[in-house]
Amino acid sequence: MKKIFTFLLLSVLPLSAHEHHDLEKVSAEMAKAANSLLKSLDEETAKRAQFPFKADERQNWNYVPTSRKGVSLENLSGQQIELVRQLLQSALSDPGLKKVDTIIALEAFLGETENRPDFRNSKAYFTTIFGDPSATGTWGWRFEGHHLSLNYTIIDGKPSSLTPSFFAANPAEVRADHKMKGTRALAAEEDLARALASNIAKTNQAIIFSKKPPREILTRSTRQFDQLAPVGVATKAMNAEQQQALLTLIEEFSKRHRKELNEATMKQIKAEFTMLHFGWAGSLEPEQPFYYRIQSTSFLIEVANVQNKGNHIHAVWRDSANDFAIDILADHIHSDH
Repeated sequence: MKKIFTFLLLSVLPLSAHEHHDLEKVSAEMAKAANSLLKSLDEETAKRAQFPFKADERQNWNYVPTSRKGVSLENLSGQQIELVRQLLQSALSDPGLKKVDTIIALEAFLGETENRPDFRNSKAYFTTIFGDPSATGTWGWRFEGHHLSLNYTIIDGKPSSLTPSFFAANPAEVRADHKMKGTRALAAEEDLARALASNIAKTNQAIIFSKKPPREILTRSTRQFDQLAPVGVATKAMNAEQQQALLTLIEEFSKRHRKELNEATMKQIKAEFTMLHFGWAGSLEPEQPFYYRIQSTSFLIEVANVQNKGNHIHAVWRDSANDFAIDILADHIHSDH
């Protein structure tokens, strides 16, 4: 099947000289931040933090509490943690970084309320570098822990893949009598989607493809996946107001990244907008379990808020054609050969 849509910054759409310069600037800042972190580490810690670019570990991503490779916040000094933050800032926007901070704070909340600080460890977030960071080279990096997995691949000095990109929150809303009461790390991702689905449901019941939502995002933490069958309603069947609402919802995911990356992503999405489908499963009522997904041929957003009676939300952005820049790397190697 011809690949109609891929979540690429080196996309089928031509980039202007200005856009190329902006993306090269992002790559340079990523490389500078990654190298600053590596240079701050002692020899033994640096070995744990860095893997070859071609290492199998680069695609070994997950979002559950588990053992991980790399260097954790727990093993870093305050100054080194600030260097990790600078690396995150090289990719994320202020709203994106705030979501990361909130998700990590929720891990501390779970450790406190469940009385399991060893299992719910808010410092068990790991940074891993793949290859040698360079403003013009090919390398990658990951920041990951429970409910977070951020993966970036840079090829020849250009950000070429930002996926898989996983954000989640447990609880989706803090309802306990606690200083974090009312906290919702992914509030807009839920509220905008429900409002749009409810609006469409008034005239097109096909938006609800199942009364029972799946128990989890269907693609899980697979390294690569085949695109799911389209569900729900196609954008071409939506009115102008609904189409704009869908764009706003998608941008809530895209704008987690800094302006240069967000603009390149949204440019591609708008070019392929008529290919998209939006589908909902479960109840449209607040505080009830639900699932939705937005997709084109390969681009996919999945959101599941099913666990804990609909108060534990998982959200992932994936590209079946180019997670970890697999397709670009294949073309790159073939061209070099």
